[in-house]
Amino acid sequence: MKKRWIILTTFAAALGLVLAGCGNQSSDKASNGSLASSQVLNLSADAPLDTIDIAKSTGYGQTGNVFESLYRLGKNGTPIAGLASSGKVSKDGKTWTFKIRKNAKFSNGQKITAQDFVYSWQRTLNPNTKSQYAYLFTGIKNADKINAGKLSPSKLGVSASDSHTFVVHLDEPIAYFKVLMTYPLFSPVSKKVIDKYGSKYATTSEYMVYTGPFKMTGWKGTNDHWSFVKNDQYWDKKKVKLSKINYSVNENPSTILSLYQSKKLDMAQLSSEQIKNFKNNPDYQTVPYSITRFLAFNFKASNSKVRKAMNNKHIRQAISLSIDRKQLINKVIGDASTTPRGFVPTDLAKDPKTGKDFADEAYLKGTVSYDSTEAKKLWKQGMKEIGEKNLSVTLMSTNDNDDKNISEYFQVQLQKELPGMKVNLVNIPDKVAYSRAAKGDFDIYVSGWGADFTDPISHLQVLQSNSGYNYGKWSNSEYDQLIKKAQNQDANNKSKRWNDMIKADQLVVKDAAIAPLYQTNYSFLINPKLKGVIHNTAGTQWNYKTAYLEK
Repeated sequence: MKKRWIILTTFAAALGLVLAGCGNQSSDKASNGSLASSQVLNLSADAPLDTIDIAKSTGYGQTGNVFESLYRLGKNGTPIAGLASSGKVSKDGKTWTFKIRKNAKFSNGQKITAQDFVYSWQRTLNPNTKSQYAYLFTGIKNADKINAGKLSPSKLGVSASDSHTFVVHLDEPIAYFKVLMTYPLFSPVSKKVIDKYGSKYATTSEYMVYTGPFKMTGWKGTNDHWSFVKNDQYWDKKKVKLSKINYSVNENPSTILSLYQSKKLDMAQLSSEQIKNFKNNPDYQTVPYSITRFLAFNFKASNSKVRKAMNNKHIRQAISLSIDRKQLINKVIGDASTTPRGFVPTDLAKDPKTGKDFADEAYLKGTVSYDSTEAKKLWKQGMKEIGEKNLSVTLMSTNDNDDKNISEYFQVQLQKELPGMKVNLVNIPDKVAYSRAAKGDFDIYVSGWGADFTDPISHLQVLQSNSGYNYGKWSNSEYDQLIKKAQNQDANNKSKRWNDMIKADQLVVKDAAIAPLYQTNYSFLINPKLKGVIHNTAGTQWNYKTAYLEK
């Protein structure tokens, strides 16, 4: 699948374990008709894997197919049965007790116990592991202190009272905890297997055991193809219809399209250029993602003049209002993406009382729309406030074709709308861009964030003052307090927590902390015989547990 754009340093470059969309030209490649009879799915990935160690992964888009946690993600972001047969929470919301299935096994036949969960979580939080996703454990007792090296991993608020009872103690209630427990990051790992393989662990698909409906084969650590095969030790294996999923790395959109047309792939993500030619194809489908692309402003830019400008609210607002987002989507990007309502994307979460979409409730008219007149007014006011008549900024993006086109659009648009504005472009490879962003080496950055789970806090926590992913270093005490309330004192009160998050999202756009650009929708050609796939906009997006090819 196309790279999931986020602020993380290395995520989009290698996609870690995302194993995005699709393909291997093995002996199973014949035709879609023969694939249906053999129940083999052929998919294409856009980058090689960097690791299959869940503690060290930089993405989890499809790993729910080989690793399973206490729950798994079902339709519409709803948690469904996983390795836990039951889960109960205390009245104060601070203690969860899970019963691990008695028939739960690793792919090598070894029983999965509560102690395996304890070991896995402690291992991930150990600072020596250097887990990029350790922040998702925040709120579990002592998790942050352990990850910071201030406490031993043995002090983590988890325990195994017996082999099938796993207990989790939280500092404060976490409203989205059950959804969070669908994430493969929280899957158990086997200490016996890690001890057995030592430094070889997770270096190939052979030196790993799996907990999900499939297990991996054929990955040697650097190769560009691998497979998922049905896991015959999986507790719910009767529900699994596919015998195999073949993956191969194909970076060129033309190659991917050609492979699909020759029936060697069952899914093909279309580039912006290809979409216009296939919108009327019966195999054409649009697939939504909870990804917001945005411009990140560097509040601590190295150039003093740029730093003054980025810290001026009126200048930031002027830049945001100068962007014609509809034109950007229709003329530049050319796909099914949509204009944003705020920072939090649409279709991510709904009001627990009214059922109304979060983004619609938080929307503030005039904050993320194109308004040339207002932009010029704010620009003039802001430049006067910083005592400057001209401003030269560097706009950094990846050298991905779409990003290059987007940055070129901004260059023209901002220089046209804002008198005295000069935009210099820096289009560089993915890894270099993310590394520079993480170091704060930019003026303005074409960035983005994709939700890890179906709750607004997954986006909102990124812009906290102390967030490692707040690369622009925007800092607002009111915002920090709202997020803290949503995660702590109001966590058990759904209405108050919801209102905290609404106010926080509105504060982002009112202050122009970032400039939301668009919400990502991707376009695919999908084999019409492929049924039973569960797709979610956040978390483990593609679930093939119940997928099958119709005969």
